[in-house]
Amino acid sequence: MGMNDPTYSVLHAIPSASVYNALRTGAGLSAKTAEAAARGLPGSLFAVQILHRDQPIGMGRVIGDGACFYQVVDIAVLPGHQGKGLGKRIMREIMGYLDANVPPSGYVSLIADGKAQELYAQFGFEPTAPAGVGMAYKPRAAQPAR
Repeated sequence: MGMNDPTYSVLHAIPSASVYNALRTGAGLSAKTAEAAARGLPGSLFAVQILHRDQPIGMGRVIGDGACFYQVVDIAVLPGHQGKGLGKRIMREIMGYLDANVPPSGYVSLIADGKAQELYAQFGFEPTAPAGVGMAYKPRAAQPAR
């Protein structure tokens, strides 16, 4: 099954905002506004989609400045297609991009939620703690001008 199944294919292309949000929410990730998706997606350094009978069912992206810092984001596979090695295939595509493009001084990071750590460890990602701990900032909604 999975990628040995000819009904699955790989597409190196940034998803549309609607496909992006459908895959994020379908895989249990938080939704992004249509405006945020439309603004952010074109800035992707690399994007891969997994198609099943030409319909997107999985994705992953690399974002960053293209030289110093790279972040792996949006790894998502719809539940009906999980457990078939598709997450590994997405990561293999991403690793191909990273290995071909990241300079020796480049830094590649990601935030691994729960069991996803097991997937990323297979590709050489290691926890940064205790030397470093992932931190996040969530801006409040824009305040009206006074």
